[in-house]
Amino acid sequence: MRKSYKNIASLLMAAMLLPALAQARDLPSNLEPLEDIPPPSIGAEDNADEPVITIIKKENETIEEYRVGGKLYMLKITPKHGVPYYMHREDQEGAWINDGPNPPLSVPKWTIFTF
Repeated sequence: MRKSYKNIASLLMAAMLLPALAQARDLPSNLEPLEDIPPPSIGAEDNADEPVITIIKKENETIEEYRVGGKLYMLKITPKHGVPYYMHREDQEGAWINDGPNPPLSVPKWTIFTF
């Protein structure tokens, strides 16, 4: 019984390979291989959405600065003994929010009246 399955499998494989072999025989004889093209280089200026991370190691902490387009938007501070915390921009004026283990109270800054 197994022998018949092997024969059927080999027949199916031959049936799939025959058209490919027929096409390979019909190819012109003056074909030349394509030239090797190097892959594109990936740099920080090529992909502006990728953050540039700068790591600053100090005696008691490690600071990771995240920048997009040259603008600092987030800091990750990892103390030598403690839990890492993040600081990121709250608004365009430069205020920072601490998202650490004990973040400060977030006060809404809604504009109610303007004159």
